[in-house]
Amino acid sequence: MTGSSPPRTARTRTAPGTGSRTMADLVPRAAERYGPSVALRFKEDGVWKPVSYSALWEAVSEVGRGLLALGLRPGAKVAILAHSRPEWTYAHFGILAAGGVSVSVYQTNSPEECRHVLGHSGAEFVFVEDAEQWEKIAAVRSRLQRLREVIAFDPVPQAPGALTLGELRRRGRTADSAAFETGAAAIEPERPCLIMYTSGTTGAPKGCVLTHGNYRAVVDMIAATGTIVPDDRVYLFLPLAHAFAAVVQFLSLDLGASIAFWEKDPDRIIPNLLEVRPTYFPSVPRIFEKVYARATALVADPERLRKAVETGKRVRALTAAGQEVPEEVRADFDEFDKELYANVRGMFGGGIRQCTSGAAPIAQDILEFFHACGVPVLEAYGLTETATVSTVNSLREFRHRSVGRPLPGVEARIADDGELLLRGGQVFQGYHDDQPSTDQVLDADGWFRTGDLASIDEDGYVFITGRKKDLIITAGGKNIAPARAENALKESAWISQAVLVGDLLPYLVVLITLDQEELDSFAAAHDMTPEEAVRSPETHAAVRREIDRVNAQVGRVEQIKRFAILPRDLTVEAGELTVSFKVRRAQVLINHKEVIQSLYDTPMPG
Repeated sequence: MTGSSPPRTARTRTAPGTGSRTMADLVPRAAERYGPSVALRFKEDGVWKPVSYSALWEAVSEVGRGLLALGLRPGAKVAILAHSRPEWTYAHFGILAAGGVSVSVYQTNSPEECRHVLGHSGAEFVFVEDAEQWEKIAAVRSRLQRLREVIAFDPVPQAPGALTLGELRRRGRTADSAAFETGAAAIEPERPCLIMYTSGTTGAPKGCVLTHGNYRAVVDMIAATGTIVPDDRVYLFLPLAHAFAAVVQFLSLDLGASIAFWEKDPDRIIPNLLEVRPTYFPSVPRIFEKVYARATALVADPERLRKAVETGKRVRALTAAGQEVPEEVRADFDEFDKELYANVRGMFGGGIRQCTSGAAPIAQDILEFFHACGVPVLEAYGLTETATVSTVNSLREFRHRSVGRPLPGVEARIADDGELLLRGGQVFQGYHDDQPSTDQVLDADGWFRTGDLASIDEDGYVFITGRKKDLIITAGGKNIAPARAENALKESAWISQAVLVGDLLPYLVVLITLDQEELDSFAAAHDMTPEEAVRSPETHAAVRREIDRVNAQVGRVEQIKRFAILPRDLTVEAGELTVSFKVRRAQVLINHKEVIQSLYDTPMPG
């Protein structure tokens, strides 16, 4: 192996895993253990190219030594502003191995949002992806007094003298390796590893300080559940600035799995799945919802679709229990497999062992559909403050509708007001430079207040029922958690997003956005433009049917009385979604306040 030698550590551990003490020595330990195996894949010029564990450590070592040559001091903050790609990984682990603290910046952030994160964290260096991200920093650099250097992954034409990642690595090759190795081995688990900024569904993002020990704990906890296993092929489109993707990367590299990065194009996610053929796919609900809508369209008869799902569920339950499948049921199953199940598995590449859905709730019907087809989509739960994952459903133990059981070593309980509380080695140190906010969520005994309403059943499975801050209190005093109705509406192939409204108002209304693929298909079939299709009576009738379906499941006070179809989907750019596609409810209400007002302007009949 070229480059610096992996530093030795005192800790040893049986397989699986690298035996690392911290995230700083994870990559060198992985290189020592997995060497020529593929760590990363990326697509360039139409070809998937591999990066071995040995080559990954070489790149990380060069970046780390290059940062030390620039004057990086232990504990200094270094930010990364880029999409998920191999260079993000090189920079991230280079920062950690050199003794720095990595700071997350979402690639979709505006210049002012970048200024907040870099200024608040005190970042001294920042890696940027390309000219677009460079311009964001250039626009606010005069107000970032502590920022010393900007390092670009790709050349920046408007700044030809800018320091590039390639140049930093060249400097690292000739830098002192002894100091680098000594420093990496000396990092203790209680040292900060990441300052990860929340996606800010409410208020300004806060910097969660997560230690090397937090991540070492959560990686060990998840590994024990079998969520990711050695030699898994992982497909990753989630932003590495998000806590979900960050822990997936730590765990994958610790276990010797390989990560294939997306092509930085949402339209290429499903084609990438076909090419990569992942065995493990972490995602947010929106991707599963889109595949579900596309797959269910393959079966025109709703009754036949229902029978296909029930048959698939029954056969897989019997098989898992080691029981014999009746011959007539097996015959139906084989027929449905040719007609539906195999096609659905093929949409994920045909090799899926498990998918994890996180960051937001997903509808029960969607989970059961994929389970029936042989694509296990299992929910997990966590927050940035808990290094993402605290509860999981596993292939061995899962319960649909729940977010699983607490990880080994995690305690969970329900407060008197219904809020879920968590405690364990995965819970963060606190918010950077914000003790008042820290005191609001962490008590003296180490219990973290999640802000989520939940219940725990007799078998220890956790069920999330809503966010405390999202509770709608109607003018009549009824408390309503909007997630249930919103998720039920999103089961429809027509509906992309649904946002329930009614706080301190006489009745509930909902803002609807339409699935673009469904809308385009409908528009083409009826010789309309998409704009005309949004306004068409047929579209409104289809949405009305979905609302009636949801209303039939709840009491009168929880029924949706009116709806509006927005002319466009919710977007990250408009501030309505986080980068993990969670709805920023407050911003949606601001952006569409006139539409909402119109739904209440006319008195209800009767």
